[in-house]
Amino acid sequence: MKKGLKPLGKTVVLALLALGLMSCSSASIDDYANTNPKLDLAEFFDGKLTAAGIVQDFSGKVTRKFTVTMEAHWSDTPQGKQGVINEWFVYDDGEKQTRVWTIIDQGNGSYLGTANDILGIAQGESKGSALRWRYDMLLAVDDSEYEVHFDDWMFLVDQNTIINKSDIIKFGITVAEVTLVISKQAN
Repeated sequence: MKKGLKPLGKTVVLALLALGLMSCSSASIDDYANTNPKLDLAEFFDGKLTAAGIVQDFSGKVTRKFTVTMEAHWSDTPQGKQGVINEWFVYDDGEKQTRVWTIIDQGNGSYLGTANDILGIAQGESKGSALRWRYDMLLAVDDSEYEVHFDDWMFLVDQNTIINKSDIIKFGITVAEVTLVISKQAN
């Protein structure tokens, strides 16, 4: 019996290693440092906004659709510029949810956020036209709640539109994705 892997075995091992390396790599906020238009969270999330989105399961199948109405405002506080974003969700099955975000702008594109269903503090970083949020959340599904991690990206398309894409992660595996288009309303 020969030592080492047979050619087919080597190919499979190399393919698995390459897949593992690709799954470990992800976009970095630094990739967007020189992109335009520049995202200013306080400027975009100010006043009335609306959004429409979908939830997709791990296979890409759309499992839910929803709309969101938002109202946002910012004020100066001793901790820095603080934003409050009220969100009212309506899902295609009739379910309704409310989330209230409190966001602190720490300067230099760094943000901290809290909300009623967020565990701990959301960490945000913005460069160019992009913002990346990372946070843990209690996600209600049917009659149960699950602790999941969100890798949440926002991309400013123009002065009135953000596309938001979130990976929902459990045990290091993306179990669902949320895509949302957020639009500013005329005040």
